Amino acid sequence: MTSANVTWHEGVVGRGQRWKALGARGATIWFTGLPASGKSTIAAAVEARLVAEGRSAYRLDGDNLRHGVCGDLGFSASDRDENVRRTAEVARLFADSGTVAIVSVVSPFESGRNAARALHERDGLHFVEVFVNTPVEECMRRDPKGLYARAAAGKLTGMTGVDAPYEAPRAPDVELVGPCEIVEAVERVLMALDPVRAV
Repeated sequence: MTSANVTWHEGVVGRGQRWKALGARGATIWFTGLPASGKSTIAAAVEARLVAEGRSAYRLDGDNLRHGVCGDLGFSASDRDENVRRTAEVARLFADSGTVAIVSVVSPFESGRNAARALHERDGLHFVEVFVNTPVEECMRRDPKGLYARAAAGKLTGMTGVDAPYEAPRAPDVELVGPCEIVEAVERVLMALDPVRAV
């Protein structure tokens, strides 16, 4: 999607020069899974590990994005698609800059996740899809925001995994079957990122 009457403005610093100066390559790690599956917890641990290693990394959490970039969107199917599209565009810019963008959004539809991957691959950027595969029963037990309880009480409709669909990835780069140990999960994600961890 492109706005009318605009042209992409190339800078004087190319990606190769930028990445060489940073001593690192950019990439996007895309966490998907049901609400309360553990995406944000694992994503935060991956971010902390990369930063501790001296790597530029930034977590793009779904709730945080809805405070600004996606704050005008609701939770209809079309709004969820737009939420994922915007998130993918922001992640692509971060990855191009040499940062590891760590996305943590439910992203319930396969088409949206595939489009996010295609956007990165079109620009030669590494994209790692991580499916946090936690059973809905465990997600309901955790329910840190009380969303499942509200849905069960009829106070919330359109809840992913309850009365709105979640299309599980068919071939994720990493599948974490929850509940899982955070340390092990981080190691598995970083192993998938390894091809881009050295310039």
